Amino acid sequence: MTFCLGMKVEDGLIGIADTRVTTGVECITARKVSIHQHGRHSMFLMTSGLRSVRDKAVTYFDEAISESDQSFDKLFKAVNVFATQIRRVAQEDKDALEQAGLSFNLHALVGGQLENDQEHKLYLIYPQGSWVEVSEGTPYCIIGETGYGKPLLDRVLRYNTGMDLALKVGFLAFDATRTSSTSVEYPIDVVLYRHDTFDIVEHRFEKEDLAEIASWWQSRIYDSVEKLPSKWADRLLSSLPQETRTASNTPRDVSP
Repeated sequence: MTFCLGMKVEDGLIGIADTRVTTGVECITARKVSIHQHGRHSMFLMTSGLRSVRDKAVTYFDEAISESDQSFDKLFKAVNVFATQIRRVAQEDKDALEQAGLSFNLHALVGGQLENDQEHKLYLIYPQGSWVEVSEGTPYCIIGETGYGKPLLDRVLRYNTGMDLALKVGFLAFDATRTSSTSVEYPIDVVLYRHDTFDIVEHRFEKEDLAEIASWWQSRIYDSVEKLPSKWADRLLSSLPQETRTASNTPRDVSP
């Protein structure tokens, strides 16, 4: 499984992806983010699904944009090209994969800004090649392990959230997923894009780089739960019968 998170806030885009790839009982580390950038063309691509499908689709995509990159003046056009490569790989490999008991399940997040885009964009692409644009109403999307980080993002992240806070809550969403899922793990790759700059920044974090932050958050969760108002719980607990000692469990004197 995978954790890839894309966030679109007013100031820019943030992407966070783990690097664990499972093959049977084996785990390897591999990048799930690719960056395509030159001039006023800046975009990143994150994927979740079968690694073989991902690598083939990305290879075809790289070839397609290198041959006709000048025609990609808006991000949705590049998204359409990648969607075409997904359908191409499906035509070539889907039947063979299904015969082997494997699902063709590639999902992708594409974010960035090309020269004629009025703003930065973020798109979710489905295995069928169809796509949706991530909007201000729900300014994030997770592919892979979606359940564990979602509650925190729903509570905190808004379109007008600053990039600093969005980056923090994005890490905590990853940390919650890593804690509960053995298929998601460090290192993580983080990509940042500030609107209208046409420059993507990328950085990889190892577990030890963020261990202090994860520990700080864990201790705050524990302290907060302890301090949670408890009158409602106390009333319920007070209705339980008091502990009594019965004859059956009273120690007997067996001395001679």
